[in-house]
Amino acid sequence: MTEDNQPVAKGRGAAIRPQNRFVSTHSEPDLEQVGEDREYLESLRSQPTQYLDDNSKSIVSTNDSRDVFFRFSVNPYRGCAHGCSYCYARPTHEYLGLDAGLDFETKIFVKHRAPTLFQDWLARESWQPEYIAFSGVTDCYQPAEKEYKLTRGCLEVALDARQPIGVITKNALIARDIDLLARMSRFNAVSVAISITTLDSNLAAAMEPRTSTPHARLRTIRELTEAGIPVTAMVAPIVPGLTDSEVPAILESVATAGAKSASYIVLRLPWNVRPVFLEWLERTQPSRKQLVESRIRSTRNGALNAPDFGGRMRGEGEIADQICQTFRLFARKHGLDTELEPLSTEHFRRPTPSSGQLRLF
Repeated sequence: MTEDNQPVAKGRGAAIRPQNRFVSTHSEPDLEQVGEDREYLESLRSQPTQYLDDNSKSIVSTNDSRDVFFRFSVNPYRGCAHGCSYCYARPTHEYLGLDAGLDFETKIFVKHRAPTLFQDWLARESWQPEYIAFSGVTDCYQPAEKEYKLTRGCLEVALDARQPIGVITKNALIARDIDLLARMSRFNAVSVAISITTLDSNLAAAMEPRTSTPHARLRTIRELTEAGIPVTAMVAPIVPGLTDSEVPAILESVATAGAKSASYIVLRLPWNVRPVFLEWLERTQPSRKQLVESRIRSTRNGALNAPDFGGRMRGEGEIADQICQTFRLFARKHGLDTELEPLSTEHFRRPTPSSGQLRLF
């Protein structure tokens, strides 16, 4: 049970439904009359994933953040069933009138036309090819991808066009598409970033309940590398007081698996990620809650989030500096302190639009 005596959903990172900051009304379940109905209360713990149609007219998003190196990204799904308690993307569900807690990980919007939309985007005469990130917001290899294969469809479009892309994921399902990724790598048109937060399988199962185990992610790095696909390991997010001590071991493990470079991000808790993560921390790591919250604040000038561009990914202060120094030391030790080779656009071939309309010239 949560603090307000609500049943905790099985296999979910969030146990609450924080107030949507764009909605003026909020409902609270009243379970006083069913307090002895164990069967009913148990049924509330089952929160099945719902897949909803997303009829977006475009699949490529643009951002102007100075904290990321890409301008364009593709996200075939909105919401993410991985259920990571710390996920910075949770507040995006609030734009849909839903909540950043359980709704984010149980109501997944599926962009069924994603490959066709991507093809038409690349077919535009105005498109001058440059890097496009897959999973700029939610993971393109989350559980929905096993059924819908929209990411694979978009990869097929990218391969045909030889459009350079970078894939960011924490799911071993990406290994299913090694056949496409390996062919793209021949044109230096693909790189992959695998996110590893912890090597502790029990902690991962609690913090990231529906994604791949740490062992499976390391295996995936090895499989991708052996296929000639360049891999970066993302130690992200580092949770001060909880996972920061694992940085040396994580870097050694990913280097052994074959990763060519590594990067990191320090946890930040924007908007309604904050109550979701703090509730998770209280529920699953009660003995560490005070320390973790204190350490997070020490990297954010006393707050739990710092929205300013430039410092929000790494944090500030003594703890943030210690994390940075430790990461740099062990990244250098394991040969992970160099960036991957920039992807190439020289082989790009503009695809035919889905309409089949050919060009006159």
